[in-house]
Amino acid sequence: GVADVLAAVKDQPFMASLLYFFGILTLAGLTSFNECILRIPNLVARGLYVERLRERWLTDPQGQRELPAMIRRLGQQGDLTPLAEFIEQRYFRVLSNRDYRWSNELLVKFAFLTLLFDDRLYMAVSELETDRGYADLALILRPDMRRFDALDLLLEFKYLGLKELGLSGEQVRSRPRDELAALPAVAAKLDEAAAQARTYGATLCERHGLKDLRAFAVVALGIERLVWRVV
Repeated sequence: GVADVLAAVKDQPFMASLLYFFGILTLAGLTSFNECILRIPNLVARGLYVERLRERWLTDPQGQRELPAMIRRLGQQGDLTPLAEFIEQRYFRVLSNRDYRWSNELLVKFAFLTLLFDDRLYMAVSELETDRGYADLALILRPDMRRFDALDLLLEFKYLGLKELGLSGEQVRSRPRDELAALPAVAAKLDEAAAQARTYGATLCERHGLKDLRAFAVVALGIERLVWRVV
């Protein structure tokens, strides 16, 4: 019974089984090797995950108070700067150097998703399938919320490790953002993300009848800095 659960090894299969038992994950199918594929069942469960991640990463009450104004700035004016600086200064600082080996586009996407998730106003969709691939993060206004002053948003993410850049964390932190964006490796990633954003954005506009989708190509440089381009 309970003693067996407490004594069990808390590995990935155990945690997946526990989350499935509580309905926080649901069965989505099987792999070609007869392994279970689990997914988040609905927006309520997704919201629980997002809230938990936000609590772990954003422990400063001052940051929690400042966040709504930054989200509003992006959602109404299409200005990504305050939120990006917030992620650099608050979220990225929480992550220690040992997290670099696990850092990739997924980490950056989760950072934005945990801050921007608002199922009252948006259909916040991660990895939304389009005709030509998957959009990283699309925030599409709900049909009954279009009377409010808010923008539809699309963000495409790329990641560059410090080794790929040939720079140290201190060098990346000290350089101006426009100088970092002009580095050949960074510019190439921005071009790649921008091309994907244009492709996926066209599909989203056609599918949802969007007139003013604001799209961004975002590149994370390690877990130190963010650079972006409005598409």
